[in-house]
Amino acid sequence: MYPVIRCENITHYYGERLIYENLRFDVEQGSIVGLLGKNGTGKTTIINILNGYLKPTAGTCRIFGETMDALSPRTKARIGLLLERHIQHDCFNVSQIERFYGSFFPHWRRDAYYELLRKLQVTPAQKLSTMSCGQRSQVALGLLFAQDPDLFILDDFSMGLDPGYRRLFVEYLREYVRAEGKTVFLTSHIIQDMEMLIDDCIVLDYGGILLHRPTREILDGFRRYRFDAPGPLPARIDGLWNIAQTGGRWEAYSFLGPEETVALLAPYGVQKAEAGQLTLEDAFIGLTGKY
Repeated sequence: MYPVIRCENITHYYGERLIYENLRFDVEQGSIVGLLGKNGTGKTTIINILNGYLKPTAGTCRIFGETMDALSPRTKARIGLLLERHIQHDCFNVSQIERFYGSFFPHWRRDAYYELLRKLQVTPAQKLSTMSCGQRSQVALGLLFAQDPDLFILDDFSMGLDPGYRRLFVEYLREYVRAEGKTVFLTSHIIQDMEMLIDDCIVLDYGGILLHRPTREILDGFRRYRFDAPGPLPARIDGLWNIAQTGGRWEAYSFLGPEETVALLAPYGVQKAEAGQLTLEDAFIGLTGKY
């Protein structure tokens, strides 16, 4: 079966600055895929390319088999898109904006909208102009559920939500997607949310994909090693990530086991290394560096 999303050899520049070169990835039906990367690595750019809002320098993205520059109305109706700006219609209240959006979708599920907003304690008479950024995010997420799309594309979906509401939404989305067989492609600056939600993790670096693996594989297999060394170490050793000295000790990250890691470090006088299990946020820092 053709992937829900397929990006093939995407190359893009802003002026002379390279964003990606030959970027390639797939998002399979029923999966939840998270896109992680530092600011400026192109997370929002790829979402704009996917939806046909931005033409890449080279390459093609497809959604449900259709190219990004020729998405049919039928395919667009299958996509629930949330951009960083979220929602802008300040003149409406919660009920009015539901009726406005519902007029565009023949299979609108208004009960899904009000169910989520009840959980998030948003009242129907609240006006968007009086809402905080987090409350507006809640309304936007409710509208997406009412649309009942086959594919959710969420750019920084948790922007403005406090920790309790973020946790509630992540749990709600995960249960909904599993029950309905939906597909999700999302970004977030709050990686703790991603760890609870995503099946696969794509980590962007400047210029392309640094890593694309199942989240469970990263959490189970990627380790931070701390050790003592009698002298300086090279900045790069194959099999190790982000070798650095911190607080008098050295640390490095790796998918290798302790014995294999020590074997790589032995030529530099390292005799043992202490392995520590990581959260997804720790792993992200280990892969991309702190700065």
